[in-house]
Amino acid sequence: MDIAEVARRTGLPSSTLRYYENKGLITASRAAGGRRHFAADVLDQLSLIALGQAGGLSLDEIRSMLSPHGAPNVDRALLLSKAEEIDATIKRLRAMSDGLRHAAACPADNHLQCPTFQRLLKAAATGRLKPDAARLTPGKRSTRADV
Repeated sequence: MDIAEVARRTGLPSSTLRYYENKGLITASRAAGGRRHFAADVLDQLSLIALGQAGGLSLDEIRSMLSPHGAPNVDRALLLSKAEEIDATIKRLRAMSDGLRHAAACPADNHLQCPTFQRLLKAAATGRLKPDAARLTPGKRSTRADV
């Protein structure tokens, strides 16, 4: 397959394919006239690259797990670490979402009079909003001392 065909089938611009080749993520042979020719398995490799990027892996991390032709060499420890990072981000975002929901539904006349909102403000100001912050909903108190 030439670069135009790979670009058409994947939706990736040719410049991205050339960049991936330069980074060692994919390989191409050169046909007469210097035109790139990719093996059919390049589509699978590009799918693996897209999956890795969706999971938050850098191109260097992805490259370390790809072989030029063959099965990927999966770094399970790296994947577990990335999964834990994603879980921490989800927890932090969930705490933030819950805090916003509390502020939106708080029955206090003035948010500054609300003890839960005060704890949120203090935690945000001191950088103590942690990924595992307790769920904050109207009518419920946090069980964490720092939020």
